[in-house]
Amino acid sequence: MDRDPAPDPHAPHAGEAPAAQPLTEIILSPPARPSKPPAPPPVDAPAAVELTIDGRSVSVPAGTTILGACRELGIDTPTLCYAENLTPVNVCRVCVVEVAGSRVLAPACSRKVEPGMDVQTDTERVRTSRKVVLEFLGSSVDVSLAGPAVPDGSIHAYMDRYGADPSRFGPPAPPAAPGERDAHEAGHHHAPDGAAAAATVAQPTKVDNDLYVRDYAKCILCYKCVEACGEDAQNTFAIAVAGRGFDARISTEQAVPLPESACVYCGNCIGVCPTGALMAKPEYDMRAAGTWDEAAQTVTTTICPYCGVGCAVDLHVQDDRILKVTSPLDSSVTGGHLCIKGRFGFEFVNERPGPTS
Repeated sequence: MDRDPAPDPHAPHAGEAPAAQPLTEIILSPPARPSKPPAPPPVDAPAAVELTIDGRSVSVPAGTTILGACRELGIDTPTLCYAENLTPVNVCRVCVVEVAGSRVLAPACSRKVEPGMDVQTDTERVRTSRKVVLEFLGSSVDVSLAGPAVPDGSIHAYMDRYGADPSRFGPPAPPAAPGERDAHEAGHHHAPDGAAAAATVAQPTKVDNDLYVRDYAKCILCYKCVEACGEDAQNTFAIAVAGRGFDARISTEQAVPLPESACVYCGNCIGVCPTGALMAKPEYDMRAAGTWDEAAQTVTTTICPYCGVGCAVDLHVQDDRILKVTSPLDSSVTGGHLCIKGRFGFEFVNERPGPTS
């Protein structure tokens, strides 16, 4: 049948335009497809919220955290567990501020602003709280490289600002033997040995693969690696927090070596670690040898060559060799995260053939 049948003049509504497009026309002449995807529906801008921080008025969009509002005013609020590409877990407590009418100090990284809120970021109560937290961390963890976002040692500026003195808790206790902390049972209380020493998480570095090492003597339990391995990025859930209290630690399932775990070696845990507890093997080896020199390094932003996703990568180069690869936090493609190829698949570039005669 190559055309519609002739209309019946005696049929009801004869002579009127058809109510619908004929089927043959739909089949033979489909509507043209748009040349680009339709634009998303418009979204109303969030309402502005006005509050006062340290006596200064500021207006920010609804949903902004106190930390975000502080940064709008240029107030340097210390953070350790906060990352722009992760869900705030507010566990480090160095960002706490005083909110009028609140019984306890509020974590600035997760507390949303409210109309008329009165925030104080530098009261005696706030300073004392931050000082004690930094002292506890400094007395029990190797924070020599710790910083708010990357292992750059900037935590020491915070310690100087608040007069933190970790040494007042006594000399550090001897480091644990290999696997000793992993064997601690949750909730088990260890009898004190009577020594006037500060308990620490010091332990040998775990080196069980060629891509990255785990130096948990530097771990402050900021949970960033757990978040990146879990719902916020990779959804692998290869690591989690095991134990309770001072025995709490980052661990694989049943504390198995990394090659035997569910780890896919994306390295996103390395990308968010602020203390150097998780570090790429080349960087770890060069730091140990004293050859790591960030002042001599250049960073070049490019596109990962492996697939068509188009992940933005930053190549950290020293002495004409790529030492590590990261991704910008503000990348709309990666959000700062990469896969195993993007983060570790660069050694072929360093294995260039030498000159031939």
